[in-house]
Amino acid sequence: MFLFAKIFFTPFLFMTISILGCGWYGKALAIDLLQNGHLVKGSTTRTEKLDALGNLGIQPFLLQFDAENQQADADFFDCDVLVICIPPQLRGGGGGGYLQKLDSIINLILLHGVKKVIYISSTGVYGEINREVTEADAPQPDTDSGKILLEAEQLFSVQTKFATAIVRFGGLIGPNRHPGSFFAGKTDIPNGLAPVNLVHLSDCIGITKAIIEQNTYRIVFNACLPLHPAKGSFYTLMAQKANLPLPQFINNLQGYKEVNSINLNKYLHYQFRFDSWDDYSF
Repeated sequence: MFLFAKIFFTPFLFMTISILGCGWYGKALAIDLLQNGHLVKGSTTRTEKLDALGNLGIQPFLLQFDAENQQADADFFDCDVLVICIPPQLRGGGGGGYLQKLDSIINLILLHGVKKVIYISSTGVYGEINREVTEADAPQPDTDSGKILLEAEQLFSVQTKFATAIVRFGGLIGPNRHPGSFFAGKTDIPNGLAPVNLVHLSDCIGITKAIIEQNTYRIVFNACLPLHPAKGSFYTLMAQKANLPLPQFINNLQGYKEVNSINLNKYLHYQFRFDSWDDYSF
């Protein structure tokens, strides 16, 4: 747990921002930051993706942190802010490897003197405890991925030589991730009365930029829309809007959580881009 928060409000400055993991969210964030005049460095683990990143204006780097294959360019860590958005790969028992990878990254952060880090986590650190949860609640993960992500968060929160903002994304939706496709055509889906916990890509980017621009670190943020319709009605409506086969849910309520944030407003004064699902485009 963080013991204190350092919050500084400074004039907006152009920065060098390194994004470790230019996937669906990381690449979209990089493009937005470039449009705001920042110098952006982006990493990939695949050689064939380097040109694609470079063509977008991102300075591309090939980085590897696997135990048997480590490759790290010091110039990538020459930055004002490092954003880490690499999810754990749990298939095949990869959870322990993920934590080892983060240990290697933290050692490089310390070696190269990076002072500000944004670590992208997940609301999966909260277990299904049948009530609302906020950042004031101690996570009680009940899945392997949730337990590993909580351990990962703790690797960063104990650091004193650099400051980390931890952002817990809800379920990701947006371009190429239309929620109507998630359950389209499926039947007998349980827990149809459970609330959904989602966040749109536009708000993922907006929250990250707010942290950078307001220089707000050593805080945990739940990034989850305060819109929690029942799973069954929501995904049925979304499938209908996308002209996809309708799912069939069982209208029961099993384990659930409703994830909200108190810190987004308290520390960032952040307002979500829309206040209704009808306003979102995917």
